[in-house]
Amino acid sequence: MTIPFDYEIMRLIWWLLLGVLLIGFAIMDGFDLGIGALLPFAAKTEEERRVLINLIGPTWEGNQVWLILGGGAIFAAWPALYAASFSGFYLAMIAILLALILRPVGFKFRGKVNDPRWHSLWDWGLFIGGFVPSLIFGVAVGNVLLGVPFRLDDSLRTFYDGNFFGLLTPFALVSGLVSLGMLVAHGGSVIAMRTDGPVQERGRAYGRLAALVTFVLFGLAGIWVAFGLNGYVVTSVVDTLAPSNPLAKTVATQSGGWMANYSAYPWMIIAPVLGLGGMLVAWWALGAGRYVTAFLATSAGIFGIISTAGLSLFPFLLPSSVMPNASLTVWDASSSHLTLFIMLLATIVFLPIILAYTAWVYRIMRGPVTATTIDRNPNAY
Repeated sequence: MTIPFDYEIMRLIWWLLLGVLLIGFAIMDGFDLGIGALLPFAAKTEEERRVLINLIGPTWEGNQVWLILGGGAIFAAWPALYAASFSGFYLAMIAILLALILRPVGFKFRGKVNDPRWHSLWDWGLFIGGFVPSLIFGVAVGNVLLGVPFRLDDSLRTFYDGNFFGLLTPFALVSGLVSLGMLVAHGGSVIAMRTDGPVQERGRAYGRLAALVTFVLFGLAGIWVAFGLNGYVVTSVVDTLAPSNPLAKTVATQSGGWMANYSAYPWMIIAPVLGLGGMLVAWWALGAGRYVTAFLATSAGIFGIISTAGLSLFPFLLPSSVMPNASLTVWDASSSHLTLFIMLLATIVFLPIILAYTAWVYRIMRGPVTATTIDRNPNAY
């Protein structure tokens, strides 16, 4: 089979697609997670809690498809990354999955018993389902920037030398708070945009606070990365067309290493500026009552924050803190040239279908969610 793109281009395409899927998940499912994390605080009465639950209940399953697509892309396009990350972050992944399982159970079981204690139990379950993944996803990204304690033997088998509590370092926790803050701000903007009354006001207030906190923490994290962390640098000549073999290169760590890409490609500064600017504009827009602008701003902020991490790491996907030469990069952790091409053809067919279906669903579900609309809907949660 003649493949129209060389191996280097195919690897870059799939690196970009992985970023698109992760950003898509953070924007589309991120406001669901953020609203879940705000549920006990933005809603004070049973009626208000039902408003928030029905705000995300009809669409959260479709939004979570982006997470499944991201995991599938890692498995198929970057098998070495899948093996190292899912084994190294195993307990963290289990915590995320258990938290996410509480969401469908909470949506389905909450209304089965007309008892305030029963409702409260599942409300806190929905809170955990939003709070825990939002935090742990950010902690995982923080650990990637720090380097993950895994190594490879001569047959490329992966061995992980860390533990769950070793992931909870100060920088990783700050990264987790950035993730939590940006998703809560995103959720707050959706609450402000699609509800009314006291719920809208609380969502606006919490979203505004979260946007400001995210702005501050993201800025501090950037300073920390620039001046307080060792980054990873490939020190050998890399054949970007060679078959994948992570041990065929040499890697060194150096202070401020993650800033090297910004010196080589100054245009990359757009990403952190977009992250900071998006959150600052969201803070202003929520205060000014411009809720659609706030939603677009938090979406742009999320895009900028995640892009900053990806561009800073490039070409690394998963650096190793105990065996730097085993670090996984875009050039040595991918599937074969043919596999990437066949997967690209499938993506070209199915991704537009997913986007079209998502757009159709949101068109059908558009409009405000209030106590009145819930009372008129016999299928409401």
